[in-house]
Amino acid sequence: MAEHIEEKLKNYRTAPFDARFPNTNQTKNCYQNYLDFHRCNKALSDKGMETAPCDWYQRVYKSLCPMSWVEKWDGQVEDGSFPGKI
Repeated sequence: MAEHIEEKLKNYRTAPFDARFPNTNQTKNCYQNYLDFHRCNKALSDKGMETAPCDWYQRVYKSLCPMSWVEKWDGQVEDGSFPGKI
């Protein structure tokens, strides 16, 4: 499975179409992938598993989200004041 994920990441260019977010405004898609990345990391880390599968979410949110948002959210996560449920 890890090989399959690594192959996908290697061929990654930009965020693929996500049927959950069909509109042109990708703000919710950005935010959801940010949450999914941190939830995935937390879940796999708690189980003592490798977090490589979570890299997909990170690459997607980094291509969709403005860096200023990501920096703000990262600071909020570190401070424990992030409004989303991770």
